[in-house]
Amino acid sequence: MIALNLDIEKTALERYVPPTKPSLVGLSREALGEALTTLGVKPAHVKMRVQQLWHWLYVRGVTDFDAMTSVSKELRATLAAHHTLDRPEVVAEQVSADGTRKWLLRLPGEHAGENPHEVECVYIPETDRGTLCVSSQVGCTLNCSFCHTGTQRLVRNLTPGEIVGQIMIARDRLDDWNASAETNRKVSNVVMMGMGEPLYNFDAVRDALLVVQDGDGLGISRRRITLSTSGVVPEIVRAGDEIGVMLAVSLHAVRDELRNELVPLNRKYNIAQLLEACRNYPGVSNSRRITFEYVMLKGVNDSIEDAKELVRLLKGIPAKINLIPFNVWPGVKYECSDWEQIEKFSQVVFDAGYASPVRTPRGRDILAACGQLKSTTEKLSARERLALRAMAMMDD
Repeated sequence: MIALNLDIEKTALERYVPPTKPSLVGLSREALGEALTTLGVKPAHVKMRVQQLWHWLYVRGVTDFDAMTSVSKELRATLAAHHTLDRPEVVAEQVSADGTRKWLLRLPGEHAGENPHEVECVYIPETDRGTLCVSSQVGCTLNCSFCHTGTQRLVRNLTPGEIVGQIMIARDRLDDWNASAETNRKVSNVVMMGMGEPLYNFDAVRDALLVVQDGDGLGISRRRITLSTSGVVPEIVRAGDEIGVMLAVSLHAVRDELRNELVPLNRKYNIAQLLEACRNYPGVSNSRRITFEYVMLKGVNDSIEDAKELVRLLKGIPAKINLIPFNVWPGVKYECSDWEQIEKFSQVVFDAGYASPVRTPRGRDILAACGQLKSTTEKLSARERLALRAMAMMDD
C-alpha cells in the first residue's frame, strides 16, 4: 500500500522564479495591458496595442518582436528590452509508428543548467481530430500506483505561460499556425491529462485555459478542452464555474479499498464524495457528459462484477466511460487486461446505456505513458542530453 502524505499532497518543493525578462506568452489581455502601461504606453492606446499583441502572439504565433509589423519599431524595441516571447524548448521528440508525437520540453527561466525543469506533451492524431495532452505540473505528488509520473517528485506548478506554451510549441512543430478554421487545425482538442494534477494548480490552469479558449486567439472552444482530475473534490464545482471546460475523472476503481491503492487521494476524497461533486458539476447534461476514465488492469479492476458496480455508481450522472488499456512501463507491477475481458466489460457498460469506447492504445513503441520520456532522459549523461537537443533543433 502506498502511503499518502496529506500535508504535502499539493505543495510543490520549489517555487517558480520568473526570469529577468519575462515572456508575454500566456498573459491575459488584462495582464498584457498592465505590462504595456508599465512600459509607458498611453492609456488611450493600450486597448489597441493589446489587440495587436494578442493577434501576433496567438493567431500568428510569432517568436520575434520584429515580426510584429503592425507595431511601431519603437514599441517593438521597448518590448524586446523588457520581455521575450519564449515558450518551452523541445529537448527531445519521439514519433510513433501510429503518428503519435511526444515532446520533452525544457521550461524557460532559472533552471536552464544541470537540473532543468522539464515536462512532457503528447500529440495524438486521429481521423476526426488532433488531441494535445498538456501538463500542469513538473512531476506529481499523488502517487497513483499505475502512473509513471507518480514515481517522480512534484517539483513545482507550471505558470499559465508554460501551459499555453505547450500548445504553441505543438503548433510550431506541426506547422499549424495557418489553419483557417477549428476543424482544419492539426491541434483541434486539448486535454489536461499530462504530468500533474490540474486542480492542484487551479489558478494557473484556469488562466491558461481562458487564453486558449479566446476566439480571437488560439480559439480552441471549451467543448474541445477537457480537464482531467484524480478527484480534488473541493475544486471540481469551481472548475465548472470559472473554466467551463469538459470534465474527465480518473476513477479506475469502484470500491474505496482498491481506489485507495490505485489513486491514494481517495483516502481524503472517497468515491461517494467524488461522484456527488460530479453530479453538481455546472452545466453537466446529456450534451455535456462527464468522462470517467477507467484504466483496465488485469485481475485487479476488470471483472464483470466491477463493470456492474460501475454502472450502479454512475446512475443518474450524464456520463461516458472511457476504458483505457493499460500502457505498461518498466518496473510496474500491473498488466493490461486481456482484450477479450475488456470487450466483456465494455459490453456490460454499453448494455446499461452508457457510451463505453475503448481507447485505442497509442504510442506504445515510444513509451507514451506520461512521465516515461522525462525519466529516461534524466538518466542520460550531459553529452547525451546535448545530442538529444541538437537532434530536436535539426528537426525545426
